[in-house]
Amino acid sequence: MSDDARAALSGAPGPREQITGLVFAVLLVTPDLIIRDVNPAGENLLGQSTRRLRDRPLLDVLRFADPLVRERLEDGDLQLTARNAQMRVEERQIVANLTISPMPNHPGWRIITLSDSGQGERLGEGDSRSALRGPAVLAHEIKNPLAAIRGAAQLVSRKLAEEDRGLTRLITDEVDRIAELIDRMQRLGRERADPVAPLNLHATIRRAMETVTAARGPMLVREEFDPSLPPVLGSEGALVQVLINLITNARDASDGAAQPEVVIRTRFVSGLVMNVIRLGRPVKLPIEVQVSDNGLGIDPAIRDHIFEPFVSAKKNGQGLGLALVNKLVRDMDGRISHERDAATGWTHFRVHLPMARQEKDRT
Repeated sequence: MSDDARAALSGAPGPREQITGLVFAVLLVTPDLIIRDVNPAGENLLGQSTRRLRDRPLLDVLRFADPLVRERLEDGDLQLTARNAQMRVEERQIVANLTISPMPNHPGWRIITLSDSGQGERLGEGDSRSALRGPAVLAHEIKNPLAAIRGAAQLVSRKLAEEDRGLTRLITDEVDRIAELIDRMQRLGRERADPVAPLNLHATIRRAMETVTAARGPMLVREEFDPSLPPVLGSEGALVQVLINLITNARDASDGAAQPEVVIRTRFVSGLVMNVIRLGRPVKLPIEVQVSDNGLGIDPAIRDHIFEPFVSAKKNGQGLGLALVNKLVRDMDGRISHERDAATGWTHFRVHLPMARQEKDRT
């Protein structure tokens, strides 16, 4: 009797069901590096079905940047664990955590796992959120004297001649700038998430685009929308804020290109799941919105830290925009990731969100 049959009799999931349920990609590879089988998460990560991947050379599907990975693959007895391994799939560049595990009872056969390095909640994220609560409390205490300083500056301004009011205007402008910065710090430190409800993703995107256009003037954006997408589950105000930030950043980044381009795409992706520690269970994230630009991209030195507070690629940036975006997306049980495709010269930010019908499963 097979292991799957025994498991069925006992009511437990069999080995194939267990592999199918994994949230990371699993590939079974023959001794001559031919793909024999792929689980659903692997189909999603590689963007192809098992039928199309089966019997293809692994190194034709995955082109690894590090020659060490290829060397380990060519030696069937060696195992490998690598974090943030760079590879290309078709025309796409991805970064994933990689393991290569030989099968002792089947010489030359390997099991390869790939997990998106941006997937899931980092165990230390709770610590960073806790660290932000202190500044948020301090920010609250700073706002009261700031209001008093602004009021005093306005009173003094009324008693001065017009030519002498420049200094008081400078004071009020700087107070307003600091107050805005404090507001953003307070939002980062806030623990309670906005309530969620079913949303029309495309209507929310267009609302964000209208806001950016009103503030910055007309812009040329190419829309590649999937009209069949179901409603997403999220907070409209939070999602609009996320999209405003991403669209504004893409617009600013593309300004340096000879022919600036910004593209917003939406699509349905099957198999993407995030383990939400707060909920204690995985959440499916099948709805994707991607904001792309053909600018110079983010400095490689900070690419791995762009969603952290006080890290900025902009000359006068405060480093709170993408940190707030990350928080708002995670508050909706979603996920945001960043990718720079050096071959094509495009930068992609992808937001993955749950479908509205999952609302009944939220706790």
